[in-house]
Amino acid sequence: MTHPSVQPQPAGAASQPLSPTAGAALAARLDVALAAAPTLDARLRLSADHISGRVAFSTSLGIEDQAVFAGIAMSELPFDVFTLDTGRHFPETLETLETTEARYDRRIRIVFPDAKEVEALVARDGIMGFRQAIENRKACCDIRKVRPLNKALAGARGWITGLRRDQSAGRSHVPFAEWDANLLLIKLNPIADWSLETLEAYVEANAVPVNPLHAQGFPSIGCQPCTRAIRPGEDLRAGRWWWENEDGKECGLHNRPKTQDAAE
Repeated sequence: MTHPSVQPQPAGAASQPLSPTAGAALAARLDVALAAAPTLDARLRLSADHISGRVAFSTSLGIEDQAVFAGIAMSELPFDVFTLDTGRHFPETLETLETTEARYDRRIRIVFPDAKEVEALVARDGIMGFRQAIENRKACCDIRKVRPLNKALAGARGWITGLRRDQSAGRSHVPFAEWDANLLLIKLNPIADWSLETLEAYVEANAVPVNPLHAQGFPSIGCQPCTRAIRPGEDLRAGRWWWENEDGKECGLHNRPKTQDAAE
């Protein structure tokens, strides 16, 4: 069934990349349509129906992404699901990966950083050098996460994430869909408006596997050396890179600088 506010892309449209103008227009229509869709399943199906070509979902295996993956798996949608193995994950995160694949009988593609780039970084900064300077930490995130993500998303038309607006002040205005001018694709955030209560209710109702670290005070789980449990009253992302003082701490996956769209 065609959603009244979004027209499906014509057959063969995936053979050519979306132009910035066409991509931004489709993203704007999808943003409105996803907001009106009543369920996660409906939002995911809407995304599949109206974006021609490969749609990728990058999962960190945190509770938000686990919910989104459950929706994808239960709806049997043909999205390209992958995760970034930075080489510094908690053992619990890797066990969650194995449990999730078994639960849904679906493989999650694992994307690794370039080994030579990692070796050069460690040789320059040391094994824990990312704690010595924000620039070092961002360089580590760039090599272990951002570059592998860019490689994994190359050629994709859509990118699904588990971002929610109440995760942090810096994410309070996350749209349901937007044109990513850097990656030249539509970025989709199907649970952008979910509260933590809505998320936890969905996970419980659908018996979604959850990383056990969440129950130990880790609402946001990244690399082991860069993540701690939060204290009562702290922001949900306060445990990430806790030795830094700057606000709006991100690794670079979701806070890329805006660029001017190229002329068609």
